[in-house]
Amino acid sequence: MEFDEVTVEEYMTTDVDTVAPDAWVTDVVDRLKEGSQYSGFPVVDDDRTLLGYVGAIDLLERPGDESVATVMSRDPVVVRPEMTVKNAARVILRTGHQFLPVVDGERTLLGTFSNGDAVRSGIERTTPTKVQSTREMLERSHDATVDVSERGVSVDALVPTQREVYADELEGRKYELQHELAEPLIVVSSGSERFLVDGHHRAMAARQLGIERTLAYVLTVPEGDVGELGFRKVARVAGLESLADIDVNDYLQHPLIEKTDPTQEG
Repeated sequence: MEFDEVTVEEYMTTDVDTVAPDAWVTDVVDRLKEGSQYSGFPVVDDDRTLLGYVGAIDLLERPGDESVATVMSRDPVVVRPEMTVKNAARVILRTGHQFLPVVDGERTLLGTFSNGDAVRSGIERTTPTKVQSTREMLERSHDATVDVSERGVSVDALVPTQREVYADELEGRKYELQHELAEPLIVVSSGSERFLVDGHHRAMAARQLGIERTLAYVLTVPEGDVGELGFRKVARVAGLESLADIDVNDYLQHPLIEKTDPTQEG
Protein backbone atom coordinates (compact mmCIF):
# COMPACT_ATOMS: atom_id res chain seq x y z
CA MET A 1 0.00 0.00 0.00
CA GLU A 2 1.29 3.45 -0.92
CA PHE A 3 1.73 5.94 1.89
CA ASP A 4 -0.86 8.28 0.39
CA GLU A 5 -3.44 5.52 0.87
CA VAL A 6 -2.71 4.85 4.56
CA THR A 7 -5.78 5.77 6.62
CA VAL A 8 -6.36 7.30 10.04
CA GLU A 9 -8.02 4.07 11.17
CA GLU A 10 -4.69 2.25 10.90
CA TYR A 11 -2.87 4.64 13.25
CA MET A 12 -5.49 6.20 15.52
CA THR A 13 -5.52 5.56 19.26
CA THR A 14 -8.68 3.73 20.32
CA ASP A 15 -8.08 3.73 24.10
CA VAL A 16 -9.28 7.29 24.68
CA ASP A 17 -9.80 9.13 27.97
CA THR A 18 -13.15 10.93 27.89
CA VAL A 19 -15.42 12.85 30.24
CA ALA A 20 -19.20 12.98 30.60
CA PRO A 21 -21.12 16.23 30.14
CA ASP A 22 -22.38 16.10 33.74
CA ALA A 23 -18.88 15.81 35.25
CA TRP A 24 -17.75 18.69 37.46
CA VAL A 25 -15.09 21.14 36.37
CA THR A 26 -13.09 20.31 39.49
CA ASP A 27 -12.99 16.63 38.46
CA VAL A 28 -11.55 17.50 35.05
CA VAL A 29 -8.96 19.79 36.63
CA ASP A 30 -7.89 16.97 38.93
CA ARG A 31 -7.53 14.57 36.01
CA LEU A 32 -5.42 17.05 34.10
CA LYS A 33 -3.20 17.53 37.17
CA GLU A 34 -2.72 13.75 37.32
CA GLY A 35 -0.84 13.97 34.03
CA SER A 36 -3.19 13.49 31.12
CA GLN A 37 -1.31 12.94 27.86
CA TYR A 38 -3.16 15.86 26.32
CA SER A 39 -4.51 19.13 27.70
CA GLY A 40 -8.15 18.14 27.51
CA PHE A 41 -10.74 15.45 26.84
CA PRO A 42 -13.47 14.62 24.34
CA VAL A 43 -16.92 14.90 25.93
CA VAL A 44 -19.23 11.97 25.14
CA ASP A 45 -22.60 10.63 26.27
CA ASP A 46 -23.39 7.06 27.32
CA ASP A 47 -23.44 5.96 23.66
CA ARG A 48 -20.01 7.54 23.02
CA THR A 49 -21.55 10.21 20.81
CA LEU A 50 -19.15 13.14 20.65
CA LEU A 51 -20.79 16.18 22.25
CA GLY A 52 -17.80 18.47 22.48
CA TYR A 53 -14.33 18.96 23.88
CA VAL A 54 -13.14 20.40 27.17
CA GLY A 55 -9.61 21.71 27.43
CA ALA A 56 -7.55 23.49 30.05
CA ILE A 57 -8.34 26.85 28.50
CA ASP A 58 -12.08 26.19 28.91
CA LEU A 59 -11.58 25.69 32.65
CA LEU A 60 -9.83 28.95 33.40
CA GLU A 61 -11.57 30.92 36.16
CA ARG A 62 -14.60 28.61 36.12
CA PRO A 63 -16.21 27.45 39.40
CA GLY A 64 -15.37 23.90 40.38
CA ASP A 65 -19.04 22.97 40.82
CA GLU A 66 -19.90 23.94 37.24
CA SER A 67 -20.66 21.10 34.84
CA VAL A 68 -18.54 20.22 31.82
CA ALA A 69 -21.59 20.75 29.58
CA THR A 70 -21.59 24.48 30.39
CA VAL A 71 -17.91 25.08 29.61
CA MET A 72 -17.04 22.66 26.80
CA SER A 73 -16.48 23.63 23.17
CA ARG A 74 -19.41 22.27 21.19
CA ASP A 75 -17.95 22.31 17.69
CA PRO A 76 -14.62 20.44 17.85
CA VAL A 77 -12.68 19.80 14.66
CA VAL A 78 -12.84 16.10 13.81
CA VAL A 79 -11.42 13.63 11.32
CA ARG A 80 -12.88 10.47 9.81
CA PRO A 81 -11.34 6.98 10.02
CA GLU A 82 -11.22 6.67 6.23
CA MET A 83 -9.30 9.95 5.83
CA THR A 84 -5.69 9.49 4.78
CA VAL A 85 -3.01 10.02 7.39
CA LYS A 86 -1.47 12.66 5.15
CA ASN A 87 -4.67 14.70 5.06
CA ALA A 88 -5.38 14.27 8.76
CA ALA A 89 -1.87 15.47 9.59
CA ARG A 90 -2.51 18.48 7.40
CA VAL A 91 -5.66 19.30 9.41
CA ILE A 92 -3.72 18.99 12.69
CA LEU A 93 -1.06 21.35 11.45
CA ARG A 94 -3.62 23.76 10.06
CA THR A 95 -5.65 23.96 13.28
CA GLY A 96 -2.78 23.79 15.75
CA HIS A 97 -4.37 20.99 17.81
CA GLN A 98 -2.34 18.29 19.54
CA PHE A 99 -4.89 15.68 18.57
CA LEU A 100 -8.29 15.37 16.93
CA PRO A 101 -11.26 13.11 17.72
CA VAL A 102 -12.00 10.44 15.13
CA VAL A 103 -15.74 9.98 14.53
CA ASP A 104 -18.00 8.04 12.19
CA GLY A 105 -21.05 9.32 10.34
CA GLU A 106 -23.15 9.20 13.51
CA ARG A 107 -20.57 11.25 15.45
CA THR A 108 -19.63 8.21 17.52
CA LEU A 109 -16.16 8.61 18.99
CA LEU A 110 -13.91 5.90 17.55
CA GLY A 111 -10.57 7.17 18.77
CA THR A 112 -8.14 10.06 18.49
CA PHE A 113 -5.44 10.92 15.98
CA SER A 114 -2.50 12.96 17.21
CA ASN A 115 0.50 14.71 15.74
CA GLY A 116 2.55 11.88 17.27
CA ASP A 117 0.48 9.32 15.35
CA ALA A 118 1.16 11.26 12.16
CA VAL A 119 4.90 11.26 12.77
CA ARG A 120 4.86 7.56 13.70
CA SER A 121 3.06 6.63 10.49
CA GLY A 122 5.57 8.59 8.45
CA ILE A 123 8.50 6.83 10.10
CA GLU A 124 7.02 3.36 9.69
CA ARG A 125 5.94 3.83 6.08
CA THR A 126 9.30 4.21 4.39
CA THR A 127 10.03 4.97 0.76
CA PRO A 128 11.67 1.78 -0.64
CA THR A 129 8.40 0.59 -2.16
CA LYS A 130 7.97 3.90 -3.98
CA VAL A 131 11.58 3.77 -5.14
CA GLN A 132 11.19 0.27 -6.54
CA SER A 133 7.93 1.05 -8.32
CA THR A 134 9.49 4.18 -9.87
CA ARG A 135 12.53 2.19 -10.97
CA GLU A 136 10.37 -0.49 -12.57
CA MET A 137 8.30 2.15 -14.36
CA LEU A 138 11.41 3.82 -15.79
CA GLU A 139 12.98 0.56 -16.91
CA ARG A 140 9.75 -0.61 -18.50
CA SER A 141 9.06 2.71 -20.23
CA HIS A 142 12.57 3.32 -21.56
CA ASP A 143 14.01 -0.20 -21.82
CA ALA A 144 17.03 0.84 -19.81
CA THR A 145 18.83 -0.24 -16.66
CA VAL A 146 18.27 2.24 -13.81
CA ASP A 147 20.75 2.42 -10.95
CA VAL A 148 19.65 3.47 -7.45
CA SER A 149 21.79 5.13 -4.81
CA GLU A 150 21.15 6.98 -1.57
CA ARG A 151 23.07 10.24 -1.32
CA GLY A 152 22.84 13.95 -0.68
CA VAL A 153 21.51 16.21 -3.43
CA SER A 154 21.58 19.96 -3.92
CA VAL A 155 18.15 21.40 -3.13
CA ASP A 156 18.56 24.30 -5.55
CA ALA A 157 19.42 21.91 -8.41
CA LEU A 158 16.11 20.03 -8.21
CA VAL A 159 13.58 20.35 -11.04
CA PRO A 160 10.07 19.92 -9.60
CA THR A 161 7.31 17.86 -11.21
CA GLN A 162 4.50 19.22 -9.02
CA ARG A 163 3.02 22.68 -9.43
CA GLU A 164 1.90 23.48 -5.86
CA VAL A 165 2.31 22.65 -2.18
CA TYR A 166 0.33 23.53 0.97
CA ALA A 167 1.71 26.03 3.47
CA ASP A 168 0.44 24.08 6.48
CA GLU A 169 2.09 20.88 5.33
CA LEU A 170 5.35 22.75 4.85
CA GLU A 171 5.35 23.48 8.59
CA GLY A 172 5.09 19.76 9.31
CA ARG A 173 7.95 18.95 6.97
CA LYS A 174 10.08 21.64 8.60
CA TYR A 175 9.48 20.01 11.97
CA GLU A 176 10.53 16.63 10.55
CA LEU A 177 13.69 18.05 9.02
CA GLN A 178 14.64 19.87 12.23
CA HIS A 179 14.14 16.68 14.25
CA GLU A 180 15.71 14.32 11.68
CA LEU A 181 12.41 12.53 11.04
CA ALA A 182 12.08 13.29 7.33
CA GLU A 183 12.22 10.52 4.73
CA PRO A 184 14.64 10.88 1.82
CA LEU A 185 13.40 12.48 -1.39
CA ILE A 186 13.04 10.46 -4.57
CA VAL A 187 14.97 11.99 -7.46
CA VAL A 188 15.43 10.85 -11.06
CA SER A 189 18.80 11.83 -12.54
CA SER A 190 19.40 12.11 -16.28
CA GLY A 191 22.55 13.83 -17.46
CA SER A 192 22.87 17.12 -15.59
CA GLU A 193 19.19 17.26 -14.59
CA ARG A 194 17.72 16.11 -11.27
CA PHE A 195 13.93 15.67 -11.35
CA LEU A 196 12.13 15.68 -8.01
CA VAL A 197 9.61 12.83 -8.14
CA ASP A 198 8.51 12.51 -4.51
CA GLY A 199 8.97 14.87 -1.56
CA HIS A 200 8.05 18.32 -2.89
CA HIS A 201 6.93 19.54 0.56
CA ARG A 202 10.16 18.24 2.12
CA ALA A 203 12.28 19.89 -0.55
CA MET A 204 10.44 23.21 -0.23
CA ALA A 205 10.73 23.04 3.56
CA ALA A 206 14.48 22.45 3.25
CA ARG A 207 14.75 25.44 0.90
CA GLN A 208 12.86 27.69 3.32
CA LEU A 209 15.08 26.52 6.19
CA GLY A 210 18.21 27.31 4.20
CA ILE A 211 19.26 23.64 3.96
CA GLU A 212 21.50 23.36 0.89
CA ARG A 213 21.67 19.57 0.62
CA THR A 214 19.29 16.84 1.69
CA LEU A 215 19.20 13.06 1.51
CA ALA A 216 17.56 11.41 -1.50
CA TYR A 217 17.15 8.11 -3.29
CA VAL A 218 18.59 8.92 -6.71
CA LEU A 219 17.50 6.83 -9.69
CA THR A 220 19.98 7.34 -12.53
CA VAL A 221 18.83 6.85 -16.13
CA PRO A 222 21.79 6.53 -18.55
CA GLU A 223 22.02 9.68 -20.67
CA GLY A 224 21.61 9.05 -24.40
CA ASP A 225 19.94 5.65 -23.98
CA VAL A 226 16.43 7.08 -23.79
CA GLY A 227 14.36 9.84 -25.33
CA GLU A 228 12.69 12.61 -23.38
CA LEU A 229 11.81 11.44 -19.88
CA GLY A 230 8.17 11.71 -18.85
CA PHE A 231 9.27 13.77 -15.85
CA ARG A 232 11.10 16.21 -18.15
CA LYS A 233 7.93 16.61 -20.20
CA VAL A 234 5.79 17.20 -17.09
CA ALA A 235 8.17 19.89 -15.88
CA ARG A 236 8.42 21.50 -19.32
CA VAL A 237 4.66 21.61 -19.90
CA ALA A 238 4.08 23.06 -16.40
CA GLY A 239 6.84 25.64 -16.82
CA LEU A 240 8.81 24.27 -13.86
CA GLU A 241 12.56 24.75 -13.80
CA SER A 242 13.31 25.09 -10.08
CA LEU A 243 11.62 24.96 -6.68
CA ALA A 244 11.07 28.72 -6.96
CA ASP A 245 8.41 27.97 -9.59
CA ILE A 246 6.20 26.05 -7.13
CA ASP A 247 3.13 27.85 -5.79
CA VAL A 248 2.54 27.73 -2.02
CA ASN A 249 -1.18 27.62 -1.24
CA ASP A 250 -2.38 28.95 2.11
CA TYR A 251 -6.17 28.82 2.25
CA LEU A 252 -8.04 30.82 4.87
CA GLN A 253 -10.06 27.68 5.60
CA HIS A 254 -8.58 24.48 4.31
CA PRO A 255 -11.19 22.32 2.53
CA LEU A 256 -10.20 19.29 4.63
CA ILE A 257 -11.18 20.91 7.93
CA GLU A 258 -14.54 19.70 9.23
CA LYS A 259 -16.45 20.63 12.36
CA THR A 260 -19.34 18.86 14.00
CA ASP A 261 -22.72 20.58 13.77
CA PRO A 262 -24.10 21.11 17.30
CA THR A 263 -27.62 21.50 15.89
CA GLN A 264 -27.53 18.10 14.16
CA GLU A 265 -29.39 15.32 15.91
CA GLY A 266 -27.75 11.91 16.10
